[in-house]
Amino acid sequence: MPRKPRIYAPGITSHIVQRGNNRSACFFSEDDFKIYINALGDALSLYNVKLHAFVLMTNHVHLLMTPATTEGISCVMQSVGRTYVSTINRLYHRTGTLWEGRHKACLIDSESYFLACQRYIELNPVRANMVKHPSEYTWSSYQFHGVGRKITCLTPHTIYQALGLTPEIRQRRYRELFNTALPPEQIHTIRNCLNQLSLQSSPLGNDKFRAEIEAHLNVRFGHLAPGHPVKSE
Repeated sequence: MPRKPRIYAPGITSHIVQRGNNRSACFFSEDDFKIYINALGDALSLYNVKLHAFVLMTNHVHLLMTPATTEGISCVMQSVGRTYVSTINRLYHRTGTLWEGRHKACLIDSESYFLACQRYIELNPVRANMVKHPSEYTWSSYQFHGVGRKITCLTPHTIYQALGLTPEIRQRRYRELFNTALPPEQIHTIRNCLNQLSLQSSPLGNDKFRAEIEAHLNVRFGHLAPGHPVKSE
């Protein structure tokens, strides 16, 4: 049976998660993170996709991207997968895949959920008890948004840019967002969107956003199942 295509829309931001095979490590040294970022940057330029936020964890990655075409994100993930896995296999004299099947994806309503989703991504190392604050983790877009470090493959979203007229003001106001925790129900909603079994699961947004996406793409999405917040990854 042919696999169903991922549902993406030009100009609509998507939250992407890809995990290591059997939840095993996919990064083994600091150099491996650099290899992945370089491969990602090349693919973003090639397929005209903007990266707004990311975190590279030991056994999975989160990416927040906006494509210019329907196929852009899929092409980026395929390209990075091929380049990174082949390089790592050669370096470590191994064979086989690093990734657990296909990546998970969720369209998000940027107006309502962008900053929440970006904070969720950059707080991953804190939830994993690797650091006490996202500024302490190197391989995260918080280094740009909250610290001001240059990350060439990153394109700041207009919602982030609207936080202030200068980089210094934006960074300060963004840091202030982390003084309060993400509400548990918001964390649950973000995870629930990513963990839907259907490839045509509900986007992360209100009914109006979902209806607009359905009309634009001529598809019917499922609905997010109710439930209680789940434990951290």
